[in-house]
Amino acid sequence: MKKTIWWLPLLALLALNGCGDNTQSQSDNNTAPAAQQYQWNLVTSWPKNFPGLGMAPERFATLVGEMSAGRLTVKVYGAGELVPAFEVFDAVSQGTAQMGHSAAYYWKGKSPAAQFFTSIPFGLNAQEMNGWLNYGGGMALWQEVYAPFGILPLAGGNTGVQMGGWFNKEINSLDDLKGLKMRLPGLGGEVLARVGGTPVTLPGRELFTALQTGTIDATEWVGPFNDLAFGLHKAAKYYYYPGWHEPGTTLEFLVNQQAFSQLPADLQAIVRVAARAVNQDMLDEYTTRHVAALDSLVNEHGVELRAFPAEVLAKLREVSTQVIAEQAGQDAMMQKVHDAYRQYEQGVRRYHQISEDAYLRARTDNPVQ
Repeated sequence: MKKTIWWLPLLALLALNGCGDNTQSQSDNNTAPAAQQYQWNLVTSWPKNFPGLGMAPERFATLVGEMSAGRLTVKVYGAGELVPAFEVFDAVSQGTAQMGHSAAYYWKGKSPAAQFFTSIPFGLNAQEMNGWLNYGGGMALWQEVYAPFGILPLAGGNTGVQMGGWFNKEINSLDDLKGLKMRLPGLGGEVLARVGGTPVTLPGRELFTALQTGTIDATEWVGPFNDLAFGLHKAAKYYYYPGWHEPGTTLEFLVNQQAFSQLPADLQAIVRVAARAVNQDMLDEYTTRHVAALDSLVNEHGVELRAFPAEVLAKLREVSTQVIAEQAGQDAMMQKVHDAYRQYEQGVRRYHQISEDAYLRARTDNPVQ
């Protein structure tokens, strides 16, 4: 036995060394290659870091960077830094930038149906828009509209019900809108034209100067939070509500489809989830920030807050229905989206009459003091 025992420690040592070599070899073979990194550019229609609208893409970029542990980084450019405000769609479509952040109604020249995915006069509010897009078939239609341009759309924020706009004269009847040159994009602008006004489309950073110099007679932008930041109260006296033309304005992320398809599945999911988070975050922020901003406009700056007369709103609602139906009849894709939108709208309005609307009516019986 003594003759056989002496080599056992040596055998154990050899076995241990063998295991060590094998373990090291397996470790070397299983070492994952460094994860591929992606750098995207995101162009916007807003001034760099502009409150609300401009911060949405910044927050998106931060979320994507954190969730991907730096594998996907997004550099945000304000309007005019890489491309002009109204060239965002083309920049993403052509691959000049992998992403954009803007509003779909700016692209009615590309496809008239795009206007439904921002907001239409007297249409869905923010909560209803989110429902239609995410669970009512709206997103599939939006993707169908943008597919020929190589763009994947994602909802990228909502301002809620906007304000009616800034005017230097009172609006007491529909006649006061005739001859009025007003910055009013989308289908709202078409309605203004039908009642005798002149709609103008301008990027946000040009509004103050245009209003102050008389290039336009009136303008709408978003609401108190952004309007105060632009100083529009210094160029107009009357602030009208409600924003009949944009009752639930959805902003958009435009994603170059080819660039998106080149991402691995987990990064694609991160892009979608970050956009969904920012979409809700913007509405949360506007709901809160508008309060203090409106108080400042009225109490500190002496802005005269006015409601549009009921008869003016009634006529605008009537004309809106006519204009939208007429335009839809001239374009097959717009008609398809129009019909789906109206079907969803009818259903959600029936429900909201006994839920959201009923509650708001009940709450007004006990107004805030």
